[in-house]
Amino acid sequence: MRRWPILECTVLAAAASGQTPTPTPTPDPDDLYALGQQIFDQVAPPEVKAQYDFPTREQWDGFARRLDRALQGDSLEALADLEPEARSALPALRAIPGYEDYADWLEGRIDEIDAARQAVAQARRPALTPPPAQAAAPGVPLYGLWASRVHGRPLPRNAPELMPRLRAAFAEEGVPPELAWLAEAESSLNPSARSPSGAAGLFQLMPETAHLLGLSTFLPDERTSPERAAHASAHYLRILYGKLGSWPLALAAYNAGEGRVRRALAERGADTYAAIASSLPAETRMYVPKVCALVALRTGVVPGSLAPPRT
Repeated sequence: MRRWPILECTVLAAAASGQTPTPTPTPDPDDLYALGQQIFDQVAPPEVKAQYDFPTREQWDGFARRLDRALQGDSLEALADLEPEARSALPALRAIPGYEDYADWLEGRIDEIDAARQAVAQARRPALTPPPAQAAAPGVPLYGLWASRVHGRPLPRNAPELMPRLRAAFAEEGVPPELAWLAEAESSLNPSARSPSGAAGLFQLMPETAHLLGLSTFLPDERTSPERAAHASAHYLRILYGKLGSWPLALAAYNAGEGRVRRALAERGADTYAAIASSLPAETRMYVPKVCALVALRTGVVPGSLAPPRT
């Protein structure tokens, strides 16, 4: 019998309740744990209970600490080490009705965790071993790795229906429409995608960010509206570009927060993403080149060729 890690338990609680919670920036961990255990006991099907066991509080807290450290820390090794736990969670999410939205989110993170593993392996090669050929992308470390990973990747199922709408929204906000493919990296183009941290929608906006951008997150949750979320995300990217001066830095701030990026720039006396990439969270170091590689794959526009926001 396999123990549920924190991710699966949090997902079970949210999915089984069938409700969109009111935004609470800092939920009490004790309340979340009690709610997850209660819903598991009351709602989980017998076959699920036979295969999985709700974790002890120590297991819950341990995985939470590892997950937070790996995502927010600057170690790609720590992120890569999450791969076994993350991969074990995915089939469970796929097998239980109602979990598809969380599974899509997790699948995207596994893509990034596996890329971190690949980056670590490349870095450990002897210095005399020639590195693999990589596509040129000035200013975006690990772009070549991601360009190789996404090469030939099929379009997400929803792309033909969604992307014209998302591109139009970005263009209306004066942001290059190519950047609408950000949604593929964030949610695999699933408008209902949700993360255990509270992000939701095609562009995985957190509640606090959504509120600042004028979106409701409760009855209705406008983050799940393709057009509303696209306009808000494009507007946010435009603001970040205006403050930071480049799309790689804007993407980094979209993922890690403007404050984290500004502090890194100040600490290093830098003004480029490449100069601060190694000091940003491991998640962000995977995210920026992934978005850039997907934009190049889907549109042919490589980093450095994206136009600035339209004035």
